Amino acid sequence: MASFVASFALAPPAASSARPQRRCTVVVAAAQQQGGERRQGGLAAAALAAALLVSSPANAELNKFEYAAGGEFGTGTAQQYGEADVQKRDFSNQDLQRSNFTAADARDANFQNSKLQAAYFMKSVLARANLENADLSDALMDRAVIVQANLKGAVLQRAILTRSDLTGADVFGADFTNALLDRAQQIALCKYADGVNPQTGVSTRQSLACGSSRRFKASSPSNPDGPAVPQAEKDAFNASTPVYRQ
Repeated sequence: MASFVASFALAPPAASSARPQRRCTVVVAAAQQQGGERRQGGLAAAALAAALLVSSPANAELNKFEYAAGGEFGTGTAQQYGEADVQKRDFSNQDLQRSNFTAADARDANFQNSKLQAAYFMKSVLARANLENADLSDALMDRAVIVQANLKGAVLQRAILTRSDLTGADVFGADFTNALLDRAQQIALCKYADGVNPQTGVSTRQSLACGSSRRFKASSPSNPDGPAVPQAEKDAFNASTPVYRQ
């Protein structure tokens, strides 16, 4: 039993110095023993372990909502393919929301009709990948290589595509509403973007804020498909200029 003893002497009055001193001893004892404390601690730990093992109905309902939302990495619809070699893999018609393809080599992979909302494709290689009609809303695709990829009818609303290369990508009917692209990439896509997204009904050119197709074609000085001035207008302009020398 934990206890301590305090002792002190009471000095008598100065006039009665001959009388013996009275000595008082005060003993203060603790109410709990160490053995009892250890037993109580063991019982508390056992109760906590049992609570963690037994799933309550409330937790079961919460797990359903987490599964519907995609769960965390490795659970639900989210899958881990970070830095993986998934060339020519078939991911078509799958629910891959919030999946991780960061720095993955997905050349020639098939993602047609797949749900890829909020998926991670940073630094991934998607050259010639088939993303037709895929839902890539809120996807992170910055610094990705998406050259010659099939993005026909894909939904890329709010997707992040900064510093990504979409050279030669087929974007007919793709929806880039509120997507983040580099200005140079936007201009390059606007030179040939066309179509209407079959899922959202949004024009591809409108989603890219392309404006006039004539203006974007003219932005490339040597483009043979640019707006050619009719010969009659050229002759009329030349005729209107003053002639200083015959």
